[in-house]
Amino acid sequence: MTTLANTKIAQSPLLRTLQGSGLLEVDIDYHIVRASMVIMFFFFGYQKWFPYEFERLVPFISNGPLIWWLYPVFGHAGASYFLGISEWTFGSLLLAGFWNKRLGVLGALGSTATFVATVTIIPFMPEGWDTAAGGFPAMTGNVPFLMKDVVLLAVSFYLLRQDLVRLARR
Repeated sequence: MTTLANTKIAQSPLLRTLQGSGLLEVDIDYHIVRASMVIMFFFFGYQKWFPYEFERLVPFISNGPLIWWLYPVFGHAGASYFLGISEWTFGSLLLAGFWNKRLGVLGALGSTATFVATVTIIPFMPEGWDTAAGGFPAMTGNVPFLMKDVVLLAVSFYLLRQDLVRLARR
């Protein structure tokens, strides 16, 4: 830290408290992002084991240009199980990435592929744009749910880059 930054921390009780808590450490954002992705993959993966989710996935898988093949290959339940196993696998690899950056890279690659697949559904989702509001960009139906995946794709790229940089420094 620069002298100016150290001086400001020394003068502010709030900043001193934050510094003492470790929240201002260099990699705290990276660790929080990684942990949040691990949690997200475990929760979303868990859902895939139940019949209510089999039906909820129909409009997404059926309209996904990269995942449409899951139903002909695995059926409805099998496609959901495949996604659940994939999500738990990528979440586990991201978790292992706390200690092993090579495994973290694999998890981030899987995460990136996951969100490329889901983001590409957006333009193909039937009734995804509200015609009464003029169509695009007025989202409706399942499109708003999928829009979070744009951010999760960016987070996946961030983790992939961070792990590759850390591996290159070795």
